Amino acid sequence: MGVRSIGARVGGVAVVAVAATVAVGALFGQPLLLGFVETGSMQPGLAPGDGFVALPPALVGGVGVGDVVTFRAEQLNGGGLVTHRVVGVTDEGFITRGDANPVRDQAGDEPPVKRAQVVAVALQVDGDVVALPHLGTAVSAATGAVRGVQGTLARVTGFSSFLGVRGLAYLLFVLSLVWYAVGAWRGGQAGRERRETARETGHSARLAVAGLAALVVLVATASMALPAGTQEYEVVSAEFDSEGARVIPMGESETTTHPVGNGGVLPTVVYLEPASEGVTVQPRETYLEGGDRENATVTLQAPPETGLYRRFVAEHRYLALLPRSVIHDLHGLHPWAPVLAIDALLGVPFYVLGVSLVGRGRVRTTTRDGPSALRRALTRLKP
Repeated sequence: MGVRSIGARVGGVAVVAVAATVAVGALFGQPLLLGFVETGSMQPGLAPGDGFVALPPALVGGVGVGDVVTFRAEQLNGGGLVTHRVVGVTDEGFITRGDANPVRDQAGDEPPVKRAQVVAVALQVDGDVVALPHLGTAVSAATGAVRGVQGTLARVTGFSSFLGVRGLAYLLFVLSLVWYAVGAWRGGQAGRERRETARETGHSARLAVAGLAALVVLVATASMALPAGTQEYEVVSAEFDSEGARVIPMGESETTTHPVGNGGVLPTVVYLEPASEGVTVQPRETYLEGGDRENATVTLQAPPETGLYRRFVAEHRYLALLPRSVIHDLHGLHPWAPVLAIDALLGVPFYVLGVSLVGRGRVRTTTRDGPSALRRALTRLKP
């Protein structure tokens, strides 16, 4: 294989990896290393459809004036993700504005952005966002097509399991099987026509196993990331007691129940943490078997001044595949550290075991010199 061919394959894999990262981030509602904008509010730096490198806030050491952040809005974009620049910092939160917008977001109905709402910070060089032209346009088209296929499959089969991120994993798995079957058939056809070149037909066994391992990691990440997030509580600090929901006399506190459940099969460790001032949570750590449900207690403190205040509680979920002490220590380093460790625990052994069973050759149905890699793997599994 020539250098040009190798370079083309590496480049193709890189493009697919980038597109998959942005698409998965869009499905999760959480930028994963890469994000993109859909409007012109950040022009001229970011045109509609341009992508950018999305860094976790903890990685860049916090958020300050001049940073371009992606946050979960309450009013803008229908309450979805918005990417704007921080132009001010107040006790209530960040003041934001799109570079192309004449007024700040907080001039309308959007309240100041709390730190708990910020999910990513865009990479900048000398104050300019590093733009990836048209990345979001391509990913939006691909994501829309995939969602259309998922919806069609759900309607035709009557199974809603084809929808959402888990349904995407099912769809990718089916496509991988079709891809293998087509490759095997083409390999057999080529073998009958040109027996001498049949040894080089088919697909890399390691690549196929790596794809399946990636699906395992995707489903595991989705099961931890999707149910997690930030819960908002609105508190009204009043001069007098009231029967209204979360109307609390100035300077006093009120407790409420925060339900924590595990709808999956595997045991899960859930962490609840205050994500703003004026809130405490007990217990902070909960272990749930599959199907279990417990209640945590959230205490909301009313400030000494009257007004409407927002309180946030952050929830992090991890599959209990590591010792709880290890998950606890990793969570203390960074909330995503246990997710990466659990993904590695699932993906690496799956890949190693798969390669040991299938082999390192090329997957095909028939060869000149003997059984295929898949047949050899099945033979090894026989008692």
